[in-house]
Amino acid sequence: MEIDRHAFTMTRMSVRRYLPAVAVAVLLAAQLSACSGDDESDRVRLGKVARSDVAEVVEAPGTVSARASATLRASAEGTIERLYVGDGDRVREGDVLARIGSPTAREQLAQAREADGSLAGGGVSMPAALDMSGLQRRTDRSARRGFAAARKVALKIPDLRQRALVLAGIARAEGEYQAAAAAARDAVARLNAGLGSVGNAFSSITAAQRVQTRAAVRAAERTVKALTIKAPFDGVVSLGGPAGGGGGLGDLAGRLPQQLSGQGGAGGSAASGLAALGGLGGLGGGGAKDASSVATGAPVSGGDAVVTVTDVSRLSLSADVDETDVLQIREGVDADVEFDAVQGGTYTAEVTGIGVTPKESTGGGVTYKVTLVLKEGTLSGGGRAPMPKPGMSAVVNLRVREVTDVLSVPSAAIVSSGRESVVWAVVGGRAERRVVRLGAQGDTTVEVTRGLREGEEVVVRGADAIRQGQELSS
Repeated sequence: MEIDRHAFTMTRMSVRRYLPAVAVAVLLAAQLSACSGDDESDRVRLGKVARSDVAEVVEAPGTVSARASATLRASAEGTIERLYVGDGDRVREGDVLARIGSPTAREQLAQAREADGSLAGGGVSMPAALDMSGLQRRTDRSARRGFAAARKVALKIPDLRQRALVLAGIARAEGEYQAAAAAARDAVARLNAGLGSVGNAFSSITAAQRVQTRAAVRAAERTVKALTIKAPFDGVVSLGGPAGGGGGLGDLAGRLPQQLSGQGGAGGSAASGLAALGGLGGLGGGGAKDASSVATGAPVSGGDAVVTVTDVSRLSLSADVDETDVLQIREGVDADVEFDAVQGGTYTAEVTGIGVTPKESTGGGVTYKVTLVLKEGTLSGGGRAPMPKPGMSAVVNLRVREVTDVLSVPSAAIVSSGRESVVWAVVGGRAERRVVRLGAQGDTTVEVTRGLREGEEVVVRGADAIRQGQELSS
């Protein structure tokens, strides 16, 4: 049986999971000599163990993400008085994007200020035969309900930074109230023991109530200020945005108690202040809006998306790596990236983080999120490739292991036999079974660290059909 022989050589390359048919044909032509044309030589070919560079690659699907994205929402019910931007506009941090007209928010602010002013200026008179203990308990109960409702809605804010700021404000106001309420309870206790006056007890309860009204004024002022929507950072504008996690905090006003039943105008003032605590509004989730529904004069509800700003100054990739491969990934690993949207374009990327939270894949296995920073790309003709847009899908080839100038053979030369890796060497013109140890494993080339010597002949095609001692002479 006549068998063509050749010296197997390979230039440095990045191995990919899938090669175009033309590329495969060229690679085989470069690596393997032409057959004599008979059937046997078509099935079996030989090559020599040679030195080359090998890149082991893990392939994973990926998606492009922007550096940051913020959906800016209406802080209260109203209409868009003025829209200053359009889809695709580039804006700078602090630029005014839209102004919302909201009589409701301004009325709420006026009510909060009125409630606070009535307590601050002594406008609330002390009724005769007032049950101080009952008033103090009702004040505490109203405060607990108000702060609990505010916190419940604040927890629905999708933006983590805004959520933290609002929760911190609620906690600060609640802490101030607890200190004032403790003083009020002490004053009531002294009154009941015959050691204090009714006036002192009433003043202490009023002071505790004013903590609520001051918090409500601050919240309502924040809501009115937020009617002017500004860019939180440099970026590109998209009108509208997705739905949030629930209603805006402005909805809170309708759910808080409007008065304390029983006695005392002071209770009503405090409850009005708590109702205005809903003036934290608009930072929570709300309705989705598409670009066509965002225009000057268009109505909005509290929490509705008005403008989304996306920072595209730095793009990242999120790749879903299979559990069988993720332990090979390290920070700093380089990758080659391809996009269906950019034909002939190849980009580079670098791993910046490896997640630890598992995610079930569509095939029933488990994947882990690997984050990479996306760098510039080049086109097949040598030109600079355009930067992709957030949300585009990609194929990420992570070069988990690269070795240079090592003994290697084509992947087709390796035959798996149980836990062993076998190569058929040619000794004296006959096949000899060799158990080898493998190193870096590329898709077309594999490093051999034990079992072969440079220059030895091996079967590089049809290896799975070879028998021990089979004649393989030239």
